[in-house]
Amino acid sequence: MPRLKRTRAENGGQPCQPCWRLTLLALLTCLIYPAQAQEYARPAVADLDRLTQELFAEIQSDQVPYEDLYETLLQYYQTPLNLNTATREDLRGLLLLSETQITALLSHRQQLGPLLSVYELQSVEGFDLRTIYRVLPFVTVQASGPAGLGPLWQRIRREDNNALFLRYERVLQDRRGYAAPDTVRGGAPATRYLGSPDKLLVRYRVSHAKDFSLGFTAEKDAGEALTWDPATRRYGADFYSAHFVVQERGRLKTLALGDYQLQFGQGLLLSSGLAVGKGAETITTLRRSSVGVRPYSSVLENTFFRGAAATVQVLPRVQVTGFASHRRADATVQLPADSLAGFDEFSSGLLLTGFHRTPTELRNRQALRETVLGGHLGYTSTGGDFAAGLTAVNTLFDKPLQRRPEPYNVYEFRGRRNLALGAHYSYVWRNLLLFGETARSSSGGLGTVNGLLASLSPAADVAVLYRRYARHFHSLYGNALSENTRNSNENGLYLGLKLRPASRWEVAAYYDQFRFPWLRYRVGAPSTGHDWLVRLTFSPSKTSLLYVQLRQRTKALNADTLRPVPLPVPTQRRSLLLFYDASPTPTLSLRTRLQGTQYSEDLGPRRRGFVLAQDVTVTPLPRLRLSARYALFDTDDYDTRQYVFEQDVLYAFSVPALAGRGTRAYALAQVEISRHLTLWLRYADTHYRHQRTVGSGLEEIQGPRRSEVKAQVRYRF
Repeated sequence: MPRLKRTRAENGGQPCQPCWRLTLLALLTCLIYPAQAQEYARPAVADLDRLTQELFAEIQSDQVPYEDLYETLLQYYQTPLNLNTATREDLRGLLLLSETQITALLSHRQQLGPLLSVYELQSVEGFDLRTIYRVLPFVTVQASGPAGLGPLWQRIRREDNNALFLRYERVLQDRRGYAAPDTVRGGAPATRYLGSPDKLLVRYRVSHAKDFSLGFTAEKDAGEALTWDPATRRYGADFYSAHFVVQERGRLKTLALGDYQLQFGQGLLLSSGLAVGKGAETITTLRRSSVGVRPYSSVLENTFFRGAAATVQVLPRVQVTGFASHRRADATVQLPADSLAGFDEFSSGLLLTGFHRTPTELRNRQALRETVLGGHLGYTSTGGDFAAGLTAVNTLFDKPLQRRPEPYNVYEFRGRRNLALGAHYSYVWRNLLLFGETARSSSGGLGTVNGLLASLSPAADVAVLYRRYARHFHSLYGNALSENTRNSNENGLYLGLKLRPASRWEVAAYYDQFRFPWLRYRVGAPSTGHDWLVRLTFSPSKTSLLYVQLRQRTKALNADTLRPVPLPVPTQRRSLLLFYDASPTPTLSLRTRLQGTQYSEDLGPRRRGFVLAQDVTVTPLPRLRLSARYALFDTDDYDTRQYVFEQDVLYAFSVPALAGRGTRAYALAQVEISRHLTLWLRYADTHYRHQRTVGSGLEEIQGPRRSEVKAQVRYRF
């Protein structure tokens, strides 16, 4: 990439050049590099693995919907954001730009007109090379409007990402769940899976930013049966999803039919898609963007709405969104023991795994009907500096939810209906961004989250966020920043910092203090905790990256004692991460990762775990890409297990939990057979030392290995 100018930070803090000189430089770029000036040649394979590792600090659970987050990044890659038409909220949605950079880009566009090419980003104040290289896969520069010419069906047919995917995967070893039920327990045959160990996926998707999106997905998990049984609402595959979305049709900004997601305000009531939370990106990922209605095409079976949603521009600065959703959710349905309960049956809780492999899981499948009605009224000032909105979400269940009679469930949601009302705002003043959202649920509980992002100088950014979620505040679809998995029973204060002391160096850090006013699962008393992180990043060149990260989290957990009353004690988890990524040649990429964890409970012994992984990616031929990893892991127990990102086939996401001692290896090949046909093959193997079995329950394998194969075909129309 041609280098046009030095940024203010790289210029020793001196003011940048006047605008007329920037314009002249941009024009010179277009004259000198006419071919590149039209469009940046984006890589055929987005390096989302590296970006996600930069965004996420450390994975400590496999319950986070990373697949949904990963797919959102992929959608940004496949339908890049047009920098000439993107709004402030659109740019915030990338999570890669600071508020100062967004303001600078919008001002640059207002003063000088549309960008001529992505190379012109070099002349925008505050855009250093690392930022530009991070956003390049997800943005484009187009002179024309977002919608193409011609009828919709012709635009769909001509779209480049019009593709059909077929995926197959399987664990090679025999597992207990697929064995014959040759034993009996209590007079009944032992539980076994009802379907084959094959996992199948069919997916079609075509989309264009600010124009349309169309797609469907069918999936069968391993252990689920391929069957046609209308009595149990099973029609072939276990899960289906489909959507049709059109955008920017005059006053009709978005119309979604089928499955969709909603994101308004700070995600306190409605949140979906890319929500990183507390990560290594300590500033830009703190606030959420109100991207509104989004199509849904993931395979997660519980994170979407099903029905219709529409956003209409009623006034020049005012938009109204209405949505209606009706779907069946998995739940455990029981009969009340008390005849005075006032209802015939109830559900003790929603089930989120999405598995329907055994008779019990099938009984819980789609057992609860959920209807969601709501709307959003949003105002955006001229220029987008100030935005505010009101949100209403009314949820109705056909059976009342009744939690188990445990002390930590006292303030959990109960009943058939939950109405939540909220208001949110965001305001940009110079280098400051204020944002927040406050909501109230039917129970009377309040939840509020408010924050501030500030650029103290071109080399220093800070963030502050305060949250307070009452223990009886119920937000069934919210995902605002929190330590808990839900926005309830938590108070906390987050402080973030990012420094760029030199052009190739960056220091990111945060400290988060939180308190839980009421009991939680496995914590039998109100408790407190804190979490901090420091990451030092060095970029020796545009193709290499090195960072070291320290993180510590202290939380309370019930001690393993024989006391009749639970005794919460502090647990501490410290982790160290070293990561190095380099590309010695254009066809070779090397990636090394070393991470270790130390875990202790109260004054008990310190337990340790680590993993060392080496990745190699080569491109021996233009249409062939090979990737492989070899990793060693050693952990004292499951509490010190290690989660490590792995490269996978397109649209798939892999983060296995490694516990015990052994090796983990995989190989991935991507072959572009023709312009229409692309094939992925993946083989992964985990070898445990000193173990005779792997897994437990129905997933138990006799032997020390677990091997998986995966194949995927993409046909581009």
